[in-house]
Amino acid sequence: MPTTTPADSASSAIPRFFAAPASSFFLFGPRGTGKTWWVRRHFPDALRLDLLDAKTFRELSAHPEALRERIAALPAVSAQTTHSAQTTVVIDEVQKLPELLDETHRIIEERRELQFVLTGSSARKLRRAGTNLLGGRALKRAMHPYMAAELGDAFSLEGALAHGLVPVVVASPTPRDALAGYNALYLREEIFQEGLTRNAGAFSRFMEAASFSHGAVLNAANIARECQVGRTTVVSFLDILEDLLLAFLVPVFTRRAKRELAAHPKFYFFDTGVFRANRPAGALDRPEEIEGAALEGLVAQHLRAWCDYTNNGAISNVNNGAIADTNTATGGGHALYYWQTRARVEVDFVVYGESGLFAVEVKNTDKIRPADLTGLHAFGEDYPEAKRFLLYRGTEHLVRDGILCLPCEEFLRALRPGNFPF
Repeated sequence: MPTTTPADSASSAIPRFFAAPASSFFLFGPRGTGKTWWVRRHFPDALRLDLLDAKTFRELSAHPEALRERIAALPAVSAQTTHSAQTTVVIDEVQKLPELLDETHRIIEERRELQFVLTGSSARKLRRAGTNLLGGRALKRAMHPYMAAELGDAFSLEGALAHGLVPVVVASPTPRDALAGYNALYLREEIFQEGLTRNAGAFSRFMEAASFSHGAVLNAANIARECQVGRTTVVSFLDILEDLLLAFLVPVFTRRAKRELAAHPKFYFFDTGVFRANRPAGALDRPEEIEGAALEGLVAQHLRAWCDYTNNGAISNVNNGAIADTNTATGGGHALYYWQTRARVEVDFVVYGESGLFAVEVKNTDKIRPADLTGLHAFGEDYPEAKRFLLYRGTEHLVRDGILCLPCEEFLRALRPGNFPF
């Protein structure tokens, strides 16, 4: 068994909702989200090739056929035993060596009993190398930061808002320092060392400027003015963030639209802590403005994870540190949107899929004003079948005009794959 870091050990008592498919699959997710730990736990005796290990990388980059030689030593077994540890091959950080996928593709064709688990923290090199991700022979899955329900009693809303929910940060005894180091790691290793951009100063300014767009409709021209670079440069920087899985875009919900709607997506860093690490806070910055964007982003990352895990049949029955073997996910095809009219009437999030239509508004306040419900009222007029929620910082459950108003922390704790709460 590979040795574990202190962060690995601290995380080992926290089961994840993610469940492996029976076939070969890519497992994408930003660094520190627990991919390697999860794979080690679920496939402890697999043949594991870590491309972050310099020796392994040198050998396979010089001779990709060495992969075939290593796998040749694995015993041939029947296709019915694909979950046997003997038939699993793990390649960590596969984006470091895209050409290895050609060899992997051929091996999958020849030995159908093998299951490949290919982890990666970036799809950029794979796409740019022209690889077809094994021609559909491997599924694509994602690992997200912790959900509140995974942490259980260890979840703290205030802690999540301050430092985020990336497992390597949560496990640290000094999460603030870990978050700062994590943020620097990506800038140094993933972006500059990989040669994704040569202008360190411009990219650092972009990261700061982009933090002001967290939870807002994306306007590349405005960010370009703030960074003092061209719009095309900002667009390329945004592509880098998406490719490195550090940010995501939420599109407008336009299905059966009855009004003129906004055209541009909203922008979010993948984790609230990463947003906070890049967002400057000074005398001219209102704390409640930053806190409000952090709360909205925290809900966004939870709903995004919920959609992914529900669509892919996650195991959602987590009790006292143990996961039951029952698959309770009930619906597929879920996706995350927002809704905004040309008149700027908005609902923060819309979740649509086989489980239903859900509209969620987030308010960083402990009192609910009539104006806080305006967007949900308008959405309900256009989509009367929608279940509508307002999440706030208060403590009471309320129903106002058919809208369920809930404490945000309680909603996040209850959100489990396959079951939209309340």
